[in-house]
Amino acid sequence: MILPLNVKEADFIAACNKFQKAIGKQWVFSDEADLALYRDAYSAQWDDEDEPIPSLALAPKNTQEVQAIVKIANEFKIPLFPISTGKNLGYGSSAPNRRGDVVVDLKRMNKIIAVDDKRNFCIVEPGVSYFDLYEYVEKHNLNVFLDIPDPGWGSPVGNALDHGWGYTMGMYRDHFGSHCGMEVVLANGEILRTGMGALPGAKTFAENKYGYGPYIDGLFSQSNFGIVTKMGFWMMPKPEYYLLLSLKMKRREDLIPAVEILNYLEDSFIVGWPLYRSPLNPPHGKAMNPELKGYLTSKHGMPDLNKIQNYAIKNEIPYWQIDIPIYGCKETCYANMHYVQERFKVIKDAKIDIIQEFALPMNLEQKTALKHKVSLGIPNMEIFWLSTRGESLEPSDGHVWFSPVIPRDGKELLKCQDVYIQVFRDLGIESPITPFAHPRSWMYRAFCFMLAFNNSRTDRQSNLKMRHAYRTMVKVAAENGWGDYRAAPTFQDDVMDAYSFNNHALRRFNEQLKDCVDPNGILAPGRGGIYPKNAREQRFANKKLDALALKNLKLGRRV
Repeated sequence: MILPLNVKEADFIAACNKFQKAIGKQWVFSDEADLALYRDAYSAQWDDEDEPIPSLALAPKNTQEVQAIVKIANEFKIPLFPISTGKNLGYGSSAPNRRGDVVVDLKRMNKIIAVDDKRNFCIVEPGVSYFDLYEYVEKHNLNVFLDIPDPGWGSPVGNALDHGWGYTMGMYRDHFGSHCGMEVVLANGEILRTGMGALPGAKTFAENKYGYGPYIDGLFSQSNFGIVTKMGFWMMPKPEYYLLLSLKMKRREDLIPAVEILNYLEDSFIVGWPLYRSPLNPPHGKAMNPELKGYLTSKHGMPDLNKIQNYAIKNEIPYWQIDIPIYGCKETCYANMHYVQERFKVIKDAKIDIIQEFALPMNLEQKTALKHKVSLGIPNMEIFWLSTRGESLEPSDGHVWFSPVIPRDGKELLKCQDVYIQVFRDLGIESPITPFAHPRSWMYRAFCFMLAFNNSRTDRQSNLKMRHAYRTMVKVAAENGWGDYRAAPTFQDDVMDAYSFNNHALRRFNEQLKDCVDPNGILAPGRGGIYPKNAREQRFANKKLDALALKNLKLGRRV
Protein backbone atom coordinates (compact mmCIF):
# COMPACT_ATOMS: atom_id res chain seq x y z
CA MET A 1 0.00 0.00 0.00
CA ILE A 2 1.25 3.46 -0.90
CA LEU A 3 0.48 5.98 1.83
CA PRO A 4 0.50 9.78 1.68
CA LEU A 5 3.53 11.34 3.33
CA ASN A 6 3.22 11.74 7.11
CA VAL A 7 -0.21 10.04 7.21
CA LYS A 8 -0.70 6.97 9.43
CA GLU A 9 -2.32 3.88 7.93
CA ALA A 10 -5.22 3.96 10.38
CA ASP A 11 -6.00 7.60 9.52
CA PHE A 12 -5.76 6.83 5.83
CA ILE A 13 -8.23 3.96 6.10
CA ALA A 14 -10.61 6.12 8.14
CA ALA A 15 -10.39 8.87 5.52
CA CYS A 16 -11.07 6.33 2.74
CA ASN A 17 -14.25 5.22 4.48
CA LYS A 18 -15.43 8.82 4.75
CA PHE A 19 -14.56 9.52 1.11
CA GLN A 20 -16.69 6.52 0.09
CA LYS A 21 -19.68 7.81 2.05
CA ALA A 22 -19.27 11.31 0.61
CA ILE A 23 -19.00 10.48 -3.13
CA GLY A 24 -19.94 6.79 -3.44
CA LYS A 25 -17.73 3.74 -3.06
CA GLN A 26 -17.51 3.18 -6.83
CA TRP A 27 -15.85 6.59 -7.26
CA VAL A 28 -13.06 5.94 -4.77
CA PHE A 29 -10.28 4.11 -6.64
CA SER A 30 -7.77 2.17 -4.56
CA ASP A 31 -7.00 -0.96 -6.59
CA GLU A 32 -3.49 -1.14 -7.99
CA ALA A 33 -4.84 -1.52 -11.55
CA ASP A 34 -6.95 1.62 -11.18
CA LEU A 35 -4.13 3.64 -9.66
CA ALA A 36 -1.81 2.58 -12.47
CA LEU A 37 -3.99 4.67 -14.79
CA TYR A 38 -2.92 7.74 -12.82
CA ARG A 39 0.79 7.14 -13.36
CA ASP A 40 2.45 9.62 -15.66
CA ALA A 41 2.89 7.62 -18.87
CA TYR A 42 5.87 9.85 -19.69
CA SER A 43 7.30 9.95 -16.18
CA ALA A 44 10.92 11.05 -15.83
CA GLN A 45 11.05 8.85 -12.71
CA TRP A 46 9.49 5.68 -14.10
CA ASP A 47 9.81 2.78 -11.61
CA ASP A 48 12.01 4.81 -9.25
CA GLU A 49 11.20 4.52 -5.55
CA ASP A 50 9.96 8.10 -5.52
CA GLU A 51 7.94 7.97 -8.76
CA PRO A 52 4.81 10.04 -8.07
CA ILE A 53 2.04 7.43 -7.93
CA PRO A 54 -1.16 8.24 -5.98
CA SER A 55 -2.33 6.33 -2.95
CA LEU A 56 -5.94 6.88 -3.94
CA ALA A 57 -8.04 8.58 -6.63
CA LEU A 58 -11.40 10.26 -6.09
CA ALA A 59 -13.91 11.25 -8.80
CA PRO A 60 -16.51 13.71 -7.49
CA LYS A 61 -19.52 14.62 -9.65
CA ASN A 62 -20.14 18.20 -8.50
CA THR A 63 -18.80 21.13 -6.50
CA GLN A 64 -20.52 19.96 -3.31
CA GLU A 65 -18.69 16.63 -3.45
CA VAL A 66 -15.40 18.47 -3.98
CA GLN A 67 -16.20 20.46 -0.82
CA ALA A 68 -16.84 17.24 1.08
CA ILE A 69 -13.51 15.76 -0.08
CA VAL A 70 -11.62 18.87 1.01
CA LYS A 71 -13.21 18.86 4.46
CA ILE A 72 -12.33 15.20 5.01
CA ALA A 73 -8.79 15.84 3.79
CA ASN A 74 -8.41 18.62 6.36
CA GLU A 75 -9.63 16.33 9.13
CA PHE A 76 -6.98 13.68 8.40
CA LYS A 77 -4.29 15.91 6.83
CA ILE A 78 -4.58 14.05 3.52
CA PRO A 79 -2.75 15.81 0.62
CA LEU A 80 -4.89 16.17 -2.51
CA PHE A 81 -3.89 16.70 -6.14
CA PRO A 82 -6.69 17.90 -8.47
CA ILE A 83 -6.68 17.15 -12.20
CA SER A 84 -9.16 18.06 -14.93
CA THR A 85 -8.86 15.36 -17.60
CA GLY A 86 -5.25 14.42 -16.79
CA LYS A 87 -4.00 14.63 -20.39
CA ASN A 88 -1.02 16.85 -19.65
CA LEU A 89 1.49 14.54 -21.35
CA GLY A 90 5.07 15.70 -21.15
CA TYR A 91 4.27 17.88 -18.14
CA GLY A 92 3.10 15.29 -15.60
CA SER A 93 -0.09 13.85 -17.08
CA SER A 94 -2.50 12.68 -14.36
CA ALA A 95 0.12 11.90 -11.72
CA PRO A 96 0.38 13.91 -8.49
CA ASN A 97 3.41 16.01 -7.59
CA ARG A 98 4.49 13.64 -4.83
CA ARG A 99 4.23 9.90 -4.28
CA GLY A 100 1.15 9.05 -2.22
CA ASP A 101 -0.85 12.24 -2.74
CA VAL A 102 -4.54 11.60 -3.47
CA VAL A 103 -5.69 12.50 -6.98
CA VAL A 104 -9.00 14.36 -7.22
CA ASP A 105 -10.12 13.47 -10.74
CA LEU A 106 -12.69 16.00 -11.99
CA LYS A 107 -13.59 14.08 -15.17
CA ARG A 108 -17.20 13.50 -14.05
CA MET A 109 -17.72 17.26 -13.72
CA ASN A 110 -18.32 17.61 -17.46
CA LYS A 111 -21.20 20.03 -17.84
CA ILE A 112 -21.18 22.68 -20.55
CA ILE A 113 -23.02 25.36 -18.60
CA ALA A 114 -23.33 28.02 -21.30
CA VAL A 115 -22.20 28.87 -24.83
CA ASP A 116 -23.26 32.25 -26.25
CA ASP A 117 -22.46 33.06 -29.88
CA LYS A 118 -23.89 36.58 -29.70
CA ARG A 119 -21.64 37.70 -26.84
CA ASN A 120 -18.97 35.07 -27.65
CA PHE A 121 -18.24 33.20 -24.42
CA CYS A 122 -18.69 29.84 -22.74
CA ILE A 123 -18.74 28.51 -19.16
CA VAL A 124 -17.61 24.93 -18.58
CA GLU A 125 -16.65 22.49 -15.83
CA PRO A 126 -13.15 20.97 -15.66
CA GLY A 127 -14.16 17.57 -17.05
CA VAL A 128 -15.28 19.09 -20.36
CA SER A 129 -12.80 18.32 -23.16
CA TYR A 130 -12.09 20.34 -26.29
CA PHE A 131 -13.84 17.58 -28.25
CA ASP A 132 -16.91 17.91 -26.01
CA LEU A 133 -17.15 21.66 -26.50
CA TYR A 134 -16.52 21.46 -30.25
CA GLU A 135 -19.23 18.81 -30.71
CA TYR A 136 -21.67 20.91 -28.66
CA VAL A 137 -21.01 24.00 -30.78
CA GLU A 138 -21.37 22.06 -34.05
CA LYS A 139 -24.53 20.26 -32.90
CA HIS A 140 -26.19 23.57 -32.02
CA ASN A 141 -24.83 25.33 -35.12
CA LEU A 142 -23.21 28.10 -33.08
CA ASN A 143 -21.04 30.75 -34.71
CA VAL A 144 -18.05 30.57 -32.33
CA PHE A 145 -15.11 28.32 -31.53
CA LEU A 146 -12.63 28.01 -28.67
CA ASP A 147 -8.91 28.24 -29.32
CA ILE A 148 -7.43 24.78 -28.73
CA PRO A 149 -4.02 23.16 -28.16
CA ASP A 150 -2.74 19.76 -29.28
CA PRO A 151 -4.27 17.31 -28.61
CA GLY A 152 -8.05 17.76 -28.40
CA TRP A 153 -8.75 15.39 -25.52
CA GLY A 154 -7.54 17.91 -22.92
CA SER A 155 -9.65 20.22 -20.79
CA PRO A 156 -10.05 23.97 -21.47
CA VAL A 157 -9.99 24.49 -17.70
CA GLY A 158 -6.91 22.35 -17.05
CA ASN A 159 -5.00 23.71 -20.03
CA ALA A 160 -5.71 27.32 -19.13
CA LEU A 161 -4.75 26.82 -15.49
CA ASP A 162 -1.39 25.45 -16.64
CA HIS A 163 -0.81 28.46 -18.93
CA GLY A 164 -1.48 26.49 -22.12
CA TRP A 165 -1.57 28.03 -25.60
CA GLY A 166 -3.20 27.51 -28.95
CA TYR A 167 -3.27 28.45 -32.61
CA THR A 168 -5.58 31.31 -33.61
CA MET A 169 -5.40 35.06 -32.97
CA GLY A 170 -3.07 36.21 -30.20
CA MET A 171 -5.67 37.22 -27.61
CA TYR A 172 -7.34 33.79 -27.87
CA ARG A 173 -4.13 31.73 -28.00
CA ASP A 174 -3.38 32.79 -24.42
CA HIS A 175 -5.80 30.39 -22.76
CA PHE A 176 -5.47 31.76 -19.25
CA GLY A 177 -5.52 35.30 -20.60
CA SER A 178 -8.76 34.58 -22.47
CA HIS A 179 -10.48 33.00 -19.48
CA CYS A 180 -13.04 35.09 -17.61
CA GLY A 181 -14.43 34.14 -14.23
CA MET A 182 -13.88 31.15 -11.95
CA GLU A 183 -15.61 29.14 -9.28
CA VAL A 184 -13.10 27.71 -6.81
CA VAL A 185 -13.26 25.41 -3.79
CA LEU A 186 -10.74 26.76 -1.29
CA ALA A 187 -8.65 24.70 1.11
CA ASN A 188 -11.18 25.23 3.92
CA GLY A 189 -14.00 23.88 1.75
CA GLU A 190 -15.60 27.25 0.99
CA ILE A 191 -16.71 28.21 -2.52
CA LEU A 192 -15.25 31.38 -4.01
CA ARG A 193 -16.25 33.04 -7.27
CA THR A 194 -13.91 35.56 -8.83
CA GLY A 195 -14.51 38.73 -10.81
CA MET A 196 -18.14 39.44 -11.64
CA GLY A 197 -19.04 36.00 -10.33
CA ALA A 198 -18.76 37.35 -6.79
CA LEU A 199 -21.94 39.32 -7.49
CA PRO A 200 -24.94 37.04 -6.79
CA GLY A 201 -26.94 36.64 -9.97
CA ALA A 202 -24.25 38.31 -12.10
CA LYS A 203 -25.05 38.29 -15.82
CA THR A 204 -21.47 38.92 -16.95
CA PHE A 205 -19.58 36.10 -15.19
CA ALA A 206 -17.68 35.22 -18.41
CA GLU A 207 -17.52 38.69 -19.96
CA ASN A 208 -15.85 41.05 -17.48
CA LYS A 209 -12.75 39.68 -15.80
CA TYR A 210 -12.27 42.09 -12.98
CA GLY A 211 -15.46 42.79 -11.08
CA TYR A 212 -14.53 44.87 -8.06
CA GLY A 213 -11.39 44.85 -5.94
CA PRO A 214 -8.11 42.95 -6.49
CA TYR A 215 -7.89 40.58 -9.43
CA ILE A 216 -7.03 37.22 -7.84
CA ASP A 217 -7.60 34.69 -10.62
CA GLY A 218 -3.87 34.31 -11.22
CA LEU A 219 -3.47 32.76 -7.78
CA PHE A 220 -5.23 29.63 -9.03
CA SER A 221 -3.07 29.03 -12.12
CA GLN A 222 -0.07 26.69 -11.81
CA SER A 223 -0.54 26.78 -8.05
CA ASN A 224 -2.13 25.03 -5.12
CA PHE A 225 -4.49 27.60 -3.65
CA GLY A 226 -7.82 26.08 -4.67
CA ILE A 227 -9.70 23.58 -6.87
CA VAL A 228 -11.36 25.26 -9.85
CA THR A 229 -14.82 23.79 -10.54
CA LYS A 230 -16.15 26.22 -13.19
CA MET A 231 -14.48 28.59 -15.62
CA GLY A 232 -15.55 31.05 -18.29
CA PHE A 233 -13.75 31.69 -21.60
CA TRP A 234 -13.94 34.25 -24.37
CA MET A 235 -14.60 32.53 -27.70
CA MET A 236 -13.60 33.60 -31.21
CA PRO A 237 -16.41 34.34 -33.69
CA LYS A 238 -16.15 32.09 -36.74
CA PRO A 239 -14.73 34.14 -39.63
CA GLU A 240 -16.34 34.24 -43.06
CA TYR A 241 -13.11 33.32 -44.81
CA TYR A 242 -9.75 31.69 -44.07
CA LEU A 243 -6.61 32.21 -46.10
CA LEU A 244 -3.33 30.39 -45.43
CA LEU A 245 -0.10 31.77 -46.85
CA SER A 246 3.35 30.21 -46.98
CA LEU A 247 6.46 32.41 -46.71
CA LYS A 248 9.74 30.83 -47.87
CA MET A 249 13.19 32.37 -47.31
CA LYS A 250 16.63 31.24 -48.40
CA ARG A 251 19.02 32.35 -45.66
CA ARG A 252 19.37 31.68 -41.94
CA GLU A 253 19.69 35.40 -41.16
CA ASP A 254 16.42 36.14 -43.02
CA LEU A 255 14.65 35.07 -39.85
CA ILE A 256 15.74 38.28 -38.11
CA PRO A 257 13.77 40.77 -40.27
CA ALA A 258 10.98 38.20 -40.78
CA VAL A 259 10.26 38.01 -37.05
CA GLU A 260 10.19 41.80 -36.81
CA ILE A 261 7.71 42.07 -39.69
CA LEU A 262 5.50 39.28 -38.35
CA ASN A 263 5.49 40.85 -34.89
CA TYR A 264 4.02 44.01 -36.42
CA LEU A 265 1.47 42.11 -38.50
CA GLU A 266 0.36 39.93 -35.62
CA ASP A 267 0.17 42.71 -33.05
CA SER A 268 -1.85 44.76 -35.55
CA PHE A 269 -4.34 41.85 -35.86
CA ILE A 270 -3.63 41.54 -39.58
CA VAL A 271 -2.51 37.89 -39.32
CA GLY A 272 -3.03 35.05 -36.88
CA TRP A 273 -0.61 32.44 -35.54
CA PRO A 274 2.60 32.25 -37.62
CA LEU A 275 3.93 28.71 -37.82
CA TYR A 276 7.74 28.83 -38.00
CA ARG A 277 9.64 25.82 -39.34
CA SER A 278 12.54 24.82 -41.58
CA PRO A 279 12.32 22.51 -44.61
CA LEU A 280 15.88 21.44 -43.76
CA ASN A 281 14.31 19.30 -41.04
CA PRO A 282 13.31 15.96 -42.59
CA PRO A 283 9.59 15.14 -42.86
CA HIS A 284 8.11 13.00 -40.10
CA GLY A 285 9.27 9.42 -40.50
CA LYS A 286 12.26 10.34 -42.66
CA ALA A 287 15.94 10.42 -41.75
CA MET A 288 18.01 13.56 -42.22
CA ASN A 289 20.17 13.63 -45.32
CA PRO A 290 23.60 12.21 -44.28
CA GLU A 291 25.49 15.09 -45.90
CA LEU A 292 23.47 17.68 -44.00
CA LYS A 293 23.68 15.71 -40.77
CA GLY A 294 27.45 15.57 -41.10
CA TYR A 295 27.63 19.37 -41.23
CA LEU A 296 25.99 19.56 -37.78
CA THR A 297 29.25 18.48 -36.14
CA SER A 298 31.86 19.07 -38.87
CA LYS A 299 33.42 22.19 -37.33
CA HIS A 300 35.32 20.83 -34.33
CA GLY A 301 32.20 19.05 -33.12
CA MET A 302 29.98 22.06 -33.73
CA PRO A 303 27.77 22.98 -36.74
CA ASP A 304 29.39 24.48 -39.82
CA LEU A 305 26.93 27.26 -40.58
CA ASN A 306 28.44 28.11 -43.98
CA LYS A 307 28.24 24.53 -45.23
CA ILE A 308 24.67 24.18 -43.98
CA GLN A 309 23.69 27.42 -45.74
CA ASN A 310 25.44 26.36 -48.96
CA TYR A 311 23.75 22.95 -48.79
CA ALA A 312 20.33 24.62 -48.60
CA ILE A 313 21.02 26.94 -51.56
CA LYS A 314 22.62 24.19 -53.68
CA ASN A 315 19.65 21.89 -53.17
CA GLU A 316 17.10 24.71 -53.50
CA ILE A 317 15.69 24.04 -50.04
CA PRO A 318 14.29 27.10 -48.25
CA TYR A 319 16.07 27.67 -44.95
CA TRP A 320 12.80 28.85 -43.38
CA GLN A 321 9.13 28.36 -44.16
CA ILE A 322 6.47 30.22 -42.21
CA ASP A 323 2.75 29.54 -42.58
CA ILE A 324 0.66 32.67 -42.04
CA PRO A 325 -3.13 32.52 -41.56
CA ILE A 326 -5.49 35.43 -42.26
CA TYR A 327 -9.11 35.62 -41.06
CA GLY A 328 -12.02 37.83 -42.10
CA CYS A 329 -14.27 38.28 -45.09
CA LYS A 330 -12.77 37.30 -48.47
CA GLU A 331 -12.09 40.90 -49.49
CA THR A 332 -10.34 41.67 -46.21
CA CYS A 333 -8.26 38.49 -46.38
CA TYR A 334 -7.02 39.32 -49.86
CA ALA A 335 -6.33 42.95 -48.97
CA ASN A 336 -4.31 41.82 -45.95
CA MET A 337 -2.47 39.27 -48.08
CA HIS A 338 -1.37 41.98 -50.51
CA TYR A 339 -0.15 44.07 -47.57
CA VAL A 340 1.80 41.09 -46.17
CA GLN A 341 3.42 40.53 -49.57
CA GLU A 342 4.39 44.19 -49.73
CA ARG A 343 5.99 44.14 -46.28
CA PHE A 344 8.15 41.11 -47.10
CA LYS A 345 9.65 42.65 -50.25
CA VAL A 346 12.50 43.92 -48.04
CA ILE A 347 13.78 40.33 -47.71
CA LYS A 348 15.65 39.29 -50.85
CA ASP A 349 14.12 36.33 -52.70
CA ALA A 350 11.34 35.92 -50.12
CA LYS A 351 8.40 34.14 -51.72
CA ILE A 352 4.77 34.09 -50.54
CA ASP A 353 2.15 31.70 -51.91
CA ILE A 354 -1.45 30.84 -51.04
CA ILE A 355 -1.53 27.21 -49.92
CA GLN A 356 -5.17 26.96 -48.74
CA GLU A 357 -8.31 29.06 -48.64
CA PHE A 358 -11.84 28.27 -47.54
CA ALA A 359 -15.15 30.03 -47.13
CA LEU A 360 -16.82 29.15 -43.83
CA PRO A 361 -18.73 27.15 -42.76
CA MET A 362 -16.74 24.27 -44.26
CA ASN A 363 -18.07 20.86 -45.19
CA LEU A 364 -16.57 17.62 -43.89
CA GLU A 365 -14.33 17.16 -46.93
CA GLN A 366 -12.90 20.65 -46.50
CA LYS A 367 -12.34 20.11 -42.76
CA THR A 368 -10.48 16.91 -43.53
CA ALA A 369 -8.29 18.69 -46.07
CA LEU A 370 -7.57 21.64 -43.78
CA LYS A 371 -3.80 21.89 -43.29
CA HIS A 372 -3.91 23.28 -39.73
CA LYS A 373 -7.21 22.15 -38.22
CA VAL A 374 -6.35 23.80 -34.91
CA SER A 375 -6.23 27.20 -36.64
CA LEU A 376 -10.00 26.98 -36.97
CA GLY A 377 -10.67 25.41 -33.58
CA ILE A 378 -11.09 21.82 -34.81
CA PRO A 379 -9.72 19.41 -32.18
CA ASN A 380 -7.89 16.26 -33.24
CA MET A 381 -5.30 13.74 -32.11
CA GLU A 382 -2.92 13.98 -35.08
CA ILE A 383 -0.04 15.19 -32.92
CA PHE A 384 0.38 11.66 -31.52
CA TRP A 385 0.35 10.04 -34.93
CA LEU A 386 3.04 12.41 -36.16
CA SER A 387 5.34 12.43 -33.16
CA THR A 388 5.06 9.14 -31.33
CA ARG A 389 3.54 5.99 -32.75
CA GLY A 390 2.63 6.88 -36.32
CA GLU A 391 5.36 7.98 -38.69
CA SER A 392 8.15 8.26 -36.12
CA LEU A 393 11.34 6.37 -36.98
CA GLU A 394 12.11 5.48 -33.38
CA PRO A 395 9.06 5.80 -31.12
CA SER A 396 10.20 6.49 -27.56
CA ASP A 397 8.62 5.59 -24.24
CA GLY A 398 7.68 9.23 -23.89
CA HIS A 399 9.24 12.60 -23.36
CA VAL A 400 9.50 15.49 -20.94
CA TRP A 401 9.08 18.99 -22.33
CA PHE A 402 11.62 21.70 -21.61
CA SER A 403 9.82 24.94 -22.45
CA PRO A 404 11.70 28.19 -21.82
CA VAL A 405 10.22 31.54 -22.83
CA ILE A 406 12.55 33.64 -24.98
CA PRO A 407 12.10 37.07 -26.62
CA ARG A 408 10.17 37.18 -29.90
CA ASP A 409 13.34 38.26 -31.65
CA GLY A 410 15.23 36.57 -34.48
CA LYS A 411 18.70 37.35 -33.14
CA GLU A 412 17.80 35.92 -29.74
CA LEU A 413 16.48 32.75 -31.34
CA LEU A 414 19.73 32.19 -33.25
CA LYS A 415 21.64 32.81 -30.02
CA CYS A 416 19.41 30.33 -28.24
CA GLN A 417 20.23 27.68 -30.85
CA ASP A 418 23.96 28.25 -30.31
CA VAL A 419 23.68 28.08 -26.52
CA TYR A 420 21.61 24.89 -26.54
CA ILE A 421 23.97 23.18 -28.99
CA GLN A 422 26.98 24.06 -26.81
CA VAL A 423 25.28 22.75 -23.65
CA PHE A 424 24.56 19.38 -25.21
CA ARG A 425 28.12 19.15 -26.52
CA ASP A 426 29.45 19.88 -23.02
CA LEU A 427 27.15 17.15 -21.62
CA GLY A 428 28.40 14.67 -24.22
CA ILE A 429 24.90 14.21 -25.66
CA GLU A 430 23.93 14.43 -29.32
CA SER A 431 22.12 17.73 -29.67
CA PRO A 432 18.43 17.63 -30.62
CA ILE A 433 18.85 21.31 -31.57
CA THR A 434 20.18 22.41 -34.95
CA PRO A 435 20.98 25.81 -36.53
CA PHE A 436 17.59 25.48 -38.25
CA ALA A 437 15.57 24.61 -35.14
CA HIS A 438 12.46 26.79 -35.06
CA PRO A 439 10.65 28.60 -32.25
CA ARG A 440 7.17 27.66 -31.02
CA SER A 441 5.12 30.74 -31.66
CA TRP A 442 1.96 29.91 -29.68
CA MET A 443 2.74 32.45 -26.99
CA TYR A 444 1.43 35.89 -27.71
CA ARG A 445 4.35 38.38 -27.64
CA ALA A 446 7.02 35.78 -26.84
CA PHE A 447 8.57 32.65 -28.28
CA CYS A 448 8.85 29.29 -26.57
CA PHE A 449 12.00 27.51 -27.70
CA MET A 450 11.18 24.05 -26.43
CA LEU A 451 12.63 20.59 -26.84
CA ALA A 452 11.68 17.10 -25.74
CA PHE A 453 13.90 15.00 -23.49
CA ASN A 454 13.14 11.34 -24.23
CA ASN A 455 12.70 9.00 -21.30
CA SER A 456 12.68 5.23 -20.86
CA ARG A 457 10.62 2.65 -18.99
CA THR A 458 13.50 0.18 -18.92
CA ASP A 459 16.73 2.16 -18.56
CA ARG A 460 16.88 3.97 -15.20
CA GLN A 461 20.43 5.17 -15.80
CA SER A 462 19.30 6.86 -19.01
CA ASN A 463 16.48 8.60 -17.11
CA LEU A 464 18.95 9.73 -14.45
CA LYS A 465 21.23 11.28 -17.08
CA MET A 466 18.22 12.87 -18.77
CA ARG A 467 17.15 14.50 -15.49
CA HIS A 468 20.66 15.86 -15.01
CA ALA A 469 20.62 17.29 -18.55
CA TYR A 470 17.21 18.88 -18.00
CA ARG A 471 18.32 20.57 -14.78
CA THR A 472 21.45 21.82 -16.52
CA MET A 473 19.30 23.36 -19.23
CA VAL A 474 17.09 25.08 -16.66
CA LYS A 475 20.17 26.66 -15.09
CA VAL A 476 21.77 27.71 -18.40
CA ALA A 477 18.49 29.13 -19.69
CA ALA A 478 18.06 31.21 -16.53
CA GLU A 479 21.60 32.55 -16.87
CA ASN A 480 20.57 33.83 -20.31
CA GLY A 481 17.30 35.35 -19.10
CA TRP A 482 15.07 32.56 -20.41
CA GLY A 483 12.64 30.97 -17.95
CA ASP A 484 10.76 27.67 -18.26
CA TYR A 485 7.02 28.41 -18.20
CA ARG A 486 5.74 24.93 -17.41
CA ALA A 487 7.33 21.72 -16.16
CA ALA A 488 6.68 18.15 -15.09
CA PRO A 489 6.53 17.56 -11.30
CA THR A 490 10.09 16.20 -11.26
CA PHE A 491 11.47 19.60 -12.26
CA GLN A 492 9.04 22.14 -10.78
CA ASP A 493 11.30 22.89 -7.81
CA ASP A 494 14.19 23.59 -10.19
CA VAL A 495 12.12 25.91 -12.36
CA MET A 496 10.69 27.87 -9.45
CA ASP A 497 14.18 28.14 -7.98
CA ALA A 498 15.33 29.88 -11.17
CA TYR A 499 12.77 32.66 -10.58
CA SER A 500 15.00 33.93 -7.81
CA PHE A 501 14.85 37.75 -7.96
CA ASN A 502 15.44 39.39 -4.57
CA ASN A 503 16.24 36.19 -2.71
CA HIS A 504 13.27 34.28 -4.11
CA ALA A 505 10.73 36.94 -3.15
CA LEU A 506 8.09 35.41 -5.46
CA ARG A 507 8.38 31.97 -3.86
CA ARG A 508 8.43 33.41 -0.35
CA PHE A 509 5.30 35.47 -1.07
CA ASN A 510 3.50 32.46 -2.54
CA GLU A 511 4.36 30.36 0.50
CA GLN A 512 3.19 33.09 2.87
CA LEU A 513 -0.15 32.96 1.08
CA LYS A 514 -0.11 29.16 1.17
CA ASP A 515 0.29 29.13 4.94
CA CYS A 516 -2.66 31.50 5.30
CA VAL A 517 -5.18 29.90 2.95
CA ASP A 518 -4.11 26.26 3.37
CA PRO A 519 -2.65 25.89 6.88
CA ASN A 520 -2.90 22.09 6.79
CA GLY A 521 -1.10 21.96 3.44
CA ILE A 522 -3.67 19.65 1.81
CA LEU A 523 -3.90 21.14 -1.69
CA ALA A 524 -1.23 19.88 -4.09
CA PRO A 525 1.78 20.48 -1.80
CA GLY A 526 4.84 21.23 -3.93
CA ARG A 527 2.95 22.05 -7.11
CA GLY A 528 4.74 24.85 -8.92
CA GLY A 529 7.51 24.68 -6.31
CA ILE A 530 5.15 26.07 -3.64
CA TYR A 531 5.25 24.12 -0.36
CA PRO A 532 3.22 24.47 2.83
CA LYS A 533 5.14 24.91 6.05
CA ASN A 534 4.64 21.25 7.01
CA ALA A 535 6.32 19.99 3.83
CA ARG A 536 9.11 22.41 2.96
CA GLU A 537 11.75 19.84 3.82
CA GLN A 538 10.49 18.01 0.70
CA ARG A 539 11.82 20.75 -1.60
CA PHE A 540 14.40 19.27 -4.02
CA ALA A 541 13.81 15.78 -2.58
CA ASN A 542 14.13 14.02 -5.93
CA LYS A 543 17.04 16.27 -6.96
CA LYS A 544 18.93 15.25 -3.82
CA LEU A 545 18.31 11.57 -4.55
CA ASP A 546 19.50 12.11 -8.12
CA ALA A 547 22.70 13.79 -6.95
CA LEU A 548 23.51 10.74 -4.82
CA ALA A 549 22.67 8.38 -7.67
CA LEU A 550 24.89 10.32 -10.10
CA LYS A 551 27.75 10.16 -7.61
CA ASN A 552 27.31 6.38 -7.31
CA LEU A 553 27.12 6.08 -11.10
CA LYS A 554 30.45 7.88 -11.48
CA LEU A 555 31.94 5.52 -8.88
CA GLY A 556 30.74 2.54 -10.92
CA ARG A 557 28.03 1.52 -8.47
CA ARG A 558 24.66 0.24 -9.58
CA VAL A 559 21.89 2.85 -9.76
